[in-house]
Amino acid sequence: MIDFRCDYKGLISDEELNERVALTRQFVARAQQDGFGGWVDLPVNYDRDEFARIKSAAAQINADSDYLICVGIGGSYLGHRAVIEALGGERGRTKILYAGNSLSARELEKVVKQLGAADFSVNVISKSGTTTEPAVAFRTFKKLLIDKYGEEAAAKRIYATTDANKGALHDEAVAKGYTTFVVPDNIGGRYSVLTGVGLLAIAVAGIDIDRLMDGAEEERTALISDGGKAAEYAVLRNVMLEKGYNIEVLANFEPSFMYFNEWWKQLFGESEGKEGKGIFPASVIYSTDLHSMGQYMQEGRRALFETFVEIAGDYAGVTVPGSAENLDGLQYLEGRELDSICKVAAQATREAHAAGGVPVTQITMPNIDERSLGALIYFFEMACALSAFTLGVNPFNQPGVEAYKTRMFELLGKPGYNN
Repeated sequence: MIDFRCDYKGLISDEELNERVALTRQFVARAQQDGFGGWVDLPVNYDRDEFARIKSAAAQINADSDYLICVGIGGSYLGHRAVIEALGGERGRTKILYAGNSLSARELEKVVKQLGAADFSVNVISKSGTTTEPAVAFRTFKKLLIDKYGEEAAAKRIYATTDANKGALHDEAVAKGYTTFVVPDNIGGRYSVLTGVGLLAIAVAGIDIDRLMDGAEEERTALISDGGKAAEYAVLRNVMLEKGYNIEVLANFEPSFMYFNEWWKQLFGESEGKEGKGIFPASVIYSTDLHSMGQYMQEGRRALFETFVEIAGDYAGVTVPGSAENLDGLQYLEGRELDSICKVAAQATREAHAAGGVPVTQITMPNIDERSLGALIYFFEMACALSAFTLGVNPFNQPGVEAYKTRMFELLGKPGYNN
């Protein structure tokens, strides 16, 4: 379903490219052997019983809540927010609000104020239950629930996505009787959007999670034997790095993909940024950013390459209106579909940046729908794992993340930390 193209002439020979792509076949097996490859077979091996419970919980939340507060940080919220935003937002009564993804008092207060007197439920997503940002937010919204509904009724409005067997949140959920969903042991947070971590919020938003999984399954079928187009992308981005292009800019022309860009940046940044290695992931939304970053992209330092995500399908219905006066000079566009104009702008941007010395790769998805987005998620997960293994780093850990936490705990005087 997902197509990848790159004009790699001058970067690597066909023979070497094919040899390096062939080497990636061993990496999928390694991921599974290392115990963090649950995402590889997830589209065909997911827990059907939990999937059904997710749908049931989503229906209950839609019935009794104006808002669902999703409490989580990093992979515990970026994936499902990416999907919901890319597909146009919530489609029913229940709106999704996000908390616990920062330590900003202003942001937390803004969510509390937005709730007002409305009915709400909480989905707290944390494997341990002790990560500072979501733990603080969960305390806040748990208290609001108890104050509004009483302790027993509040517990029925809390949905905990956490470890299956242990941890502070798991133990609290068991003791209080929260509805629970599982953060799988063999799927890291940034690869977890197609598990209970992401699917509850997506289902509450009215998005068809069956079709999302169908798209991921189709893409898995296309990639699982040898990595397919994802392997080509993984190899060529490492070729770019070897040639001195150490920044990758993910570019697309749909503002609704802003959080998909953020998910992609976490996926690649946290997976590859280790041992002094890795490509720095950045992103832009065109044509908006052509009026801010366009000058740099065209003529700045040639340390970057661009990966364009484009939509093959057409979006009909919005045309440029006519005007007898033609004061803005747009008469030549009158009656034309805006989507077709956007596609021409994308082509012009690719060609102009390539002529300016920016290597350009192109990833194309069929449409902006559940099936296509499920496929794109799986494509990038596979490509990221293969790229990291090609680079020689473990894509499934994040040891550097603990550095800021340790120092923060020292400064805040947390017991057990020297200060």
